[in-house]
Amino acid sequence: MVEGRACLSKEVRNGLEILKRKRLQRFKLGILPAEANATNMMTRSGGDSLKSNASCGMKTCEDVGAISCENDLVKDAFSKRKVEKFDMSNLEWIDKVPECPVYYPTKDEFEDPLTYVQKIAPVASKYGICKIISPISPSIPAGVVLMKEKVGFKFTTRVQPLRLAEWAVDDKVTFFMSGRKYTFRDFEKMANKVFSRRYSSAGCLPARYLEEQFWQEIGCGKTESVEYACDIEGSAFSCSPSDQLGKSKWNLKRLSSLPKSILRLLGAAIPGVTDPMLYIGMLFSLFAWHVEDHYLYSINYHHCGASKTWYGIPGNAAPDFEKVVREHVYDRGILSSEGDDAAFDVLLGKTTMFPPNILLEHNVPVYKAVQKPGEFIITFPRAYHSGFSHGFNCGEAVNFAIGDWFPLGAVASQRYALLKRIPLLPHEELLCKEAMLLSRRLFSPNSEVLLPTEDLSSQCCIKVSFVILMRFQHRACWLIMNSGARACSYSSKAVTLSCSICLRDCYVSYIKCDCNMNPVCLRHETELRSCHCGRKRIIFLREGFLELEAVARKFEQEEGIVEEVQKQVFHSDDQCLKNLFPSTRDDGYIPYCKLNLYLSLENVEQRMEISEDLDFVSQRECIKYDAEEAACSAISISSFSLGQNDSNSQFSC
Repeated sequence: MVEGRACLSKEVRNGLEILKRKRLQRFKLGILPAEANATNMMTRSGGDSLKSNASCGMKTCEDVGAISCENDLVKDAFSKRKVEKFDMSNLEWIDKVPECPVYYPTKDEFEDPLTYVQKIAPVASKYGICKIISPISPSIPAGVVLMKEKVGFKFTTRVQPLRLAEWAVDDKVTFFMSGRKYTFRDFEKMANKVFSRRYSSAGCLPARYLEEQFWQEIGCGKTESVEYACDIEGSAFSCSPSDQLGKSKWNLKRLSSLPKSILRLLGAAIPGVTDPMLYIGMLFSLFAWHVEDHYLYSINYHHCGASKTWYGIPGNAAPDFEKVVREHVYDRGILSSEGDDAAFDVLLGKTTMFPPNILLEHNVPVYKAVQKPGEFIITFPRAYHSGFSHGFNCGEAVNFAIGDWFPLGAVASQRYALLKRIPLLPHEELLCKEAMLLSRRLFSPNSEVLLPTEDLSSQCCIKVSFVILMRFQHRACWLIMNSGARACSYSSKAVTLSCSICLRDCYVSYIKCDCNMNPVCLRHETELRSCHCGRKRIIFLREGFLELEAVARKFEQEEGIVEEVQKQVFHSDDQCLKNLFPSTRDDGYIPYCKLNLYLSLENVEQRMEISEDLDFVSQRECIKYDAEEAACSAISISSFSLGQNDSNSQFSC
């Protein structure tokens, strides 16, 4: 998700749940009287305009941190200590972090968010994050939306320890304690009260001053915890037809269904990924260093309230970022392995916070942005980012993907597979569906010849990624067939299964055998060829496999595609891709060579008692595959079922 939901191990989660239950049993939080809440126009949410008389029933962050905890572990979660690896005595580095790019689109340029992001991406992506100033303002404040349009809207906060950690086995920070349940208005009053108590002011303070205050506080201040309402399902964009921003395509509720959105092809909504989530913060609420799930883009809109400071790392600097974290932030004891993925695995927990100066000291580029109401922040694929709030505010965020995401999405899928983490997205399925839709547009008689440069770049990424996938699929089939396996097609309407070994989605193909009755993807062909099943192994190929390969070969005929495929394969860390080209193999394989795959439905029943697969097996005669014949035949894209014919519709998975 966008700003970071904590992901903890089962052991840690169980322990923290016990602590949480003990805390809730032992402490009965008091009710504080309502106090005056003076705010200037920048921090007004729209809640004041409703003149709500709701009492402020919550503790301030100082009150929560001051609770006398009997449990030593609970105390330890909030207690601050000097962390030698993070020198907070000198904060001059704050002025050395440059600003990210800021864009001011016209109303015409603002028409379509994905088109605009495509346009600025070649430059903006080099910074990891960028800021876009909206030329359109909402006519209905977020507070009014959340209190009038969404009657009964309430949320529960998370208590965040406001301290740095040693990141050793016995000292890690986790955002595990559940806070109070609030209405939007009550949380606003509580947060503004905390701010005015600390600074004797209700107005906005300079961003540079609050940035210094944040790092001083997290390093050695007295405030032990803050509350943050993160990952709250919902939206603060108005549904009113009179709200110009709400009815625009920049309404984050509409983003995933736009024509250029890759996520429109998903069959089900994913909160925080396809559907936006709200983030309601207070002074020094923070989101730790993290990268988006599957290296997706993210877009965050600031609805109202105090500013946020963001830090971002360019996507191409992500390996250097992880190396610094592995060597200078984390102790070896908390790393599960010695490899490059060791730090990535811990960072997925989204609870790691440290000052950017340690990155600057090791030549990792860092950029920052101060986000105000009416401004969008874009984070680009594989760009690590973090930040904090300057006071009460409300933001909204969602993920998205366009064509140029596919190469990085493949890298993320590979890393998830190595760590055996359950993926949120079926990367292989999305790539195949998008490639087939692209081929339908390009190879139809009425296809457009002239396209904007950004569209050509995005299309190139789709083509190259798809060619890599289908070349791999063909070679893996050839290798497994040489060990005695046979193949059978199954319905294109069948649900996409997950590999029982690495959890990848098996959209194009999978294997079952007597040794392993669960589906296994072809990336495990080495293990599969060494099992004792021999001819009892069955490769299940999705109906339409011929069309998929024919389209891949058609893409390869375009100028520069094969060269880019070779380049990406050469630089890839995925060992399964290393033998796709003749110069790197000596086993006699020829790309798209003839594969004789014969197997009747009766033979499947005789060889394997897999009743669930027989529901998917096509009732027509199982395929006789001849790649040369397929290449010469006309490409019948329409025969490949994508669920629906409308390319802008949601597809059945």
